[in-house]
Amino acid sequence: MRVVQLMHRSGERRIAAVEDDRLRLLESPSAYAAIQAGAGFPPTNETIPYTPVYQGRSDWSLLPPIDHPEPSRCMVSGTGLTHIRSAANRDAMHSTAQPEITDSLRMYNLGVERGKPGRGEIGAAPEWFYKGTGAMLRGHNQPLDVPAYAEDGGEEAEIAGIYVINQDGTPRRVGMAQGNEFSDHAFERGNYLNLAGSKLRTCSIGPELVLDPDFRRVCGAVAIERAGRTVWSAEIVSGEEAMCHSLANIEHHHFKFEAHRRPGDVHVHFFGAGAFSFGAGVKLEDGDIMQVSFERFGRPLRNSIRIDRCPQRLITVRPL
Repeated sequence: MRVVQLMHRSGERRIAAVEDDRLRLLESPSAYAAIQAGAGFPPTNETIPYTPVYQGRSDWSLLPPIDHPEPSRCMVSGTGLTHIRSAANRDAMHSTAQPEITDSLRMYNLGVERGKPGRGEIGAAPEWFYKGTGAMLRGHNQPLDVPAYAEDGGEEAEIAGIYVINQDGTPRRVGMAQGNEFSDHAFERGNYLNLAGSKLRTCSIGPELVLDPDFRRVCGAVAIERAGRTVWSAEIVSGEEAMCHSLANIEHHHFKFEAHRRPGDVHVHFFGAGAFSFGAGVKLEDGDIMQVSFERFGRPLRNSIRIDRCPQRLITVRPL
């Protein structure tokens, strides 16, 4: 089952199940409300055409397929260095003339050695990063921003796990969604310690939330379009067979922190990218369209890039 979240021009919110080229409206106004109610996703008899909504030609528009009524209670985070190609790109960004192995490859190799422990065992901790709250999430067709203080912006085509914490503190995986874990790679390349700051950018998931998908091996593609022409594309593979960490190990190391198991919270956690255009030497321009598509995850996720050309503004803090 795949579901989307919708917003009507009037302000009404609904969720809908994807039925080929139709969207069947469900009774709940949001995915979070349906999950909290514990009654599943009961359908209505009302359907609307999917294609006009997807193309932005409808009174309905697509939202991120999960959110929280209090955006601060949605944590957006991720795990890096899970795919060999991403490890190679990161290693190239931080390599020096010295032959010593970089910290990036050390982290990746640790995952290769101990990232897929046996049942009941705890493996090596993967790289972990924080992207912000639910206020950073964008949906299909919404732009991703390069703020004035940023050095760059670039796509990272990934799959994200969607979680809600039960009232007893147990994490529950609702499903997964395609994602664009948008980052400032130029800022990160300047100094490895800039990684944390480079991740604090808008990002996108969707358009569809896939309930209980097969995550063993997921093939896909990522592309950059400029003025209607594809300027870069790559085939990508994700899923546990393409990763050095198991899903269970990633989830353990995210939810082992007590603060990540607060009842009622939503978590969106990216699982890592296998290729990104920055690693191929592509610099994105204002208005470029980034497309992420994984098989069995619904229609492609498309977002434009929006670059703020205004001068950076000094932020001053006033004492009480």
